[in-house]
Amino acid sequence: MISKETKLERYADLLIRVGLNIQKGQTLLINAPIKQSDFVAQLSEKAYDAGAKNVLVEYSDERLTRLKMEKAPEEGLRDFPTWKAKGFVEMAKNNVAVLNLNSPNPTLLKGIDAQRVAMANKASGEAFKEFQPYISGGRISWLIAAVPSVAWAKSVFPELSEEKAVEELWEKIFYTTRVDQENAVQLWKEHIEHMTQNADHLNDRDYRKLHYKGPGTDFTVEIHSKSKWICAQFTNDQGIHFVPNLPTEEVFTIPVRNSVNGTVSSTKPLNYSGNLINNFSLTFKDGKVTDFHAEEGYETLKGLLETDEGASFLGEIALVPHNSPISNTNIIFNNTLFDENASCHIALGNALSICVENGKEMSKDELKEIGFNESLTHVDFMIGSEQLDIDGIREDGSVEPIFRKGNWAF
Repeated sequence: MISKETKLERYADLLIRVGLNIQKGQTLLINAPIKQSDFVAQLSEKAYDAGAKNVLVEYSDERLTRLKMEKAPEEGLRDFPTWKAKGFVEMAKNNVAVLNLNSPNPTLLKGIDAQRVAMANKASGEAFKEFQPYISGGRISWLIAAVPSVAWAKSVFPELSEEKAVEELWEKIFYTTRVDQENAVQLWKEHIEHMTQNADHLNDRDYRKLHYKGPGTDFTVEIHSKSKWICAQFTNDQGIHFVPNLPTEEVFTIPVRNSVNGTVSSTKPLNYSGNLINNFSLTFKDGKVTDFHAEEGYETLKGLLETDEGASFLGEIALVPHNSPISNTNIIFNNTLFDENASCHIALGNALSICVENGKEMSKDELKEIGFNESLTHVDFMIGSEQLDIDGIREDGSVEPIFRKGNWAF
C-alpha cells in the first residue's frame, strides 16, 4: 500500500511539474488557506527543485473573510486594494506562475446578505480586470488544485468524524488526480492525448450549433467559425504547456454571446462565494438569462447574475462524459473544480480568448464581432447527467450525435 506521505509528495510534484510546468528562473505565486501551510511548504520545495527563482505566498483565512462580510461597512466591501491588483499585473508581465489552492467551506457565508457578498465580488472583479486576460487568455501558467478543509470534507462525508472525513477526501483527491498510481505523470500524458483527440474531432466536424436535451434542459447555442474546442492543456505566451485544472476531464469552447435560447437545469449544487445554490434553472432568450429559479440560494444566484451585464450571458460550454473517474465516484463534492469535471457544464460570464483562433492578438472590438462575452465574473455550473443528449448541427443543416445518455457518441 502506498503511504499518504508518498501520495502527498507525488501530488505536489504533479502540480508543480505537470500542472504549472515550472521553468528555471520563474517566480511562483501560491494563493492558499493559512491552514495549509505545511502543504505549501512542500509545494515550495518542489518548485525550487524544479528551478523556480522565487516562491511568493498569499495566505487567506476564512474567519477573516466571514468577519469582513459580517461587519465591514459597505464602503469597505467596495474598497479593494488597488496596489494588490497592480502587483498581480506586474508579476504577470514578468511571467509569474500562479497556483490557487482551493479549500472551500461551502457554507462559509451562509446567512450573510447576498447583496453584500455580490458587492465585494464586484469590487474584486473590477480591481483585477487588467489581470484577468492573463488567465482567461492562458498568457501565463496558472493552476487550480484542491486541498481538504474540515468544513468541506464534512459537507461531502457528513456521516464521518472530522478526521476521517478529511482523510477520505484526501483519498478521493489522490484517486481523481491519479497520484495513487505508480505512473501518474504518464497516465496524465495519455489522458491529455485522449481529450485532445476528442477536441480535434469536434473541430474537424466544425459544428455551428449544439442542441442539448435532458430532464429540465432543452436549449441551443451557436459556435462561431473562429472559435475552437480545446482541452486540459494550454500553452502560455512563452510556448510552455501547462494544465490549469487538476483534475480535469473537459473539452470546451465559447458560444456566440447572443445565440443561446431555451432552458437549462442544474444537476449538481453550485458552491459560489461561500453559499450553495441548488436545484436551479435558467431560461435564455437571445443569449441573456430572462428568468431563473432556485430551491436554495436564490438571492445568491440573483447577485451573481447582477454582477454586470455580461454575467447574464454565457462565456463557456464544456463537454464531460458521465463515465469518467470523478463522476464514477458518485460523490457530490460541493466544489466546482471536481463537480464540473464530473458533468457537462456551462459558465456564466467572461468568455475565454484562448478558445478563439489568434484570440490573444485580437482587440476587444474584434472579439466582440464574433460574439465574445465580457464580464467581471466566470462561474461554471453543472447541467450534465446520464440522461443528457447533445446533437451537433453543421453548416449544411445536417445533425450528428455528440453525446448520448451522457457519454460521447463517436
